[in-house]
Amino acid sequence: MDIRSQIAMVFHLDKCIGCHTCSIACKNLWTDRKGAEYMWWNNVETKPGTGYPTKWEDQDIYKGGWEKQNGSVRLKGAGKAKGLMNIFHNPNLPVIDDYYEPWTYKYNDLIESPEGDDQPTARPVSLITGEPIDIKAGPNWDDDLGGTPDYARKDPNLENLTEAEQEAMFQLDQMAMFYLPRICNHCLNPACVASCPSGAIYKRGEDGIVLIDQDRCRAWRMCVTACPYKKTYFNWHTGKSEKCVLCYPRLEAGEAPACMHSCVGRIRYLGVMLYDADRIEWAASADEDKLVERHMDILLDPHDPKIIELAKENGVHHSTIKAAQKSPVYKFVKEWGIALPLHPEYRTLPSLFYVPPLLPVMGVLGESDAGQRDKMNPKAKQWERELYNTTTTELFQQIDEARFPMQYMANLFSAGDTELVKKTILKEMVVRLHRRDVTVGDMDKEKVDNMLAELDMTRDEAEAIYQLTSLPSFDQRFVIPPAHREEADELLENTADKKGNAGFGFKAQPARGL
Repeated sequence: MDIRSQIAMVFHLDKCIGCHTCSIACKNLWTDRKGAEYMWWNNVETKPGTGYPTKWEDQDIYKGGWEKQNGSVRLKGAGKAKGLMNIFHNPNLPVIDDYYEPWTYKYNDLIESPEGDDQPTARPVSLITGEPIDIKAGPNWDDDLGGTPDYARKDPNLENLTEAEQEAMFQLDQMAMFYLPRICNHCLNPACVASCPSGAIYKRGEDGIVLIDQDRCRAWRMCVTACPYKKTYFNWHTGKSEKCVLCYPRLEAGEAPACMHSCVGRIRYLGVMLYDADRIEWAASADEDKLVERHMDILLDPHDPKIIELAKENGVHHSTIKAAQKSPVYKFVKEWGIALPLHPEYRTLPSLFYVPPLLPVMGVLGESDAGQRDKMNPKAKQWERELYNTTTTELFQQIDEARFPMQYMANLFSAGDTELVKKTILKEMVVRLHRRDVTVGDMDKEKVDNMLAELDMTRDEAEAIYQLTSLPSFDQRFVIPPAHREEADELLENTADKKGNAGFGFKAQPARGL
């Protein structure tokens, strides 16, 4: 058993308000450089929607991730043979229009234009060519457009929903949406690492963060194709690939990554997970209906004395093990089982997990009782005659009556396994029922206890989930182990001093060529 440690994360989607503060914090810190203008290492998408880059989830287009073959896995669109054939022309790369062409405005025109009868304007110009452009897209162009034909109806996750289910989702009075924040997943089985012909991408031994060696990168861009989440980008100015570094200089100083530190909704959790590296191939090569189960199986219990002993023998520091024991990620993912990986069918075994959102109940516009009486009253206002009727009489609806079909949520978080997603959302629901009973006292206690028993939960567990979800302190959300600079293989110093002229953490300016 090869036990290693991994920095892992949980995003609680039921708390995300779509404010994009995380995206702006990341952009200001890491990608405000020439060649990186179009990059958003952290972005927040509206679901249903096509996302950023457009239709990134459609692997028939981009050929990202792994596919099962002969009891193991192989890269879908990269690798030695495919990489050699496409090394000078890769047909599976997103182009700039799939992201968006970054722009700024000619602000000087506002203050330097000669006097005239017309109000001067600041025309948009491309940050790539410098030429005037017509703005047609942006990193969150479909923000809040959860029912539009141009975006929501082209969501790849709708593919195996019935026509009736799709139509029900987009009825005007039944539409719903939720936000999906995304960063690099720092996967246990990263396709980007396996695809790089130059060996420039590597996974740090001390914390599992995936990084790109800018000196070794030769801009083959196989990593862009291989990453199914499209979280590796090409810097057209330096000729190097770049990606989220999980703010590792901040982590080494005991600080949370910028996107997490700035999160207004406090949806983000970070902690250490122990896993068995010997079983990564076993987990990644599972049948689709077993992928999530095996992924969970290779994540180990940091309280188990045998696991602790083996981890120490493998060089995992004692302080890292202690951090794993306090990890909020372990609680959400393994102990409580309410956080799931995004698109496990890509077989990269991501280290970022999501707590699915509790969606609103179905509803239709109908006449109220008063509306029936006021039919003959021509002076009655429309709002007095109509009422928004829900499809359930329960205070907390049955999840089968939620606006999004369970199949849609399963396509996102469980490789199509609706029962797994349903169980996860039921656990969230019963926590709400428990808290309603505690604070208001108008719930049927026997009914709540029965629901808890059906899900193998206790009142104490439901209370613990509530406490970590609603009332966590900063130190409870982010349990960051010491960096142990004396043991690390690679730690850059004074990275902030180099940011302005050398990008992120470079000691030398990156340049094209050998």
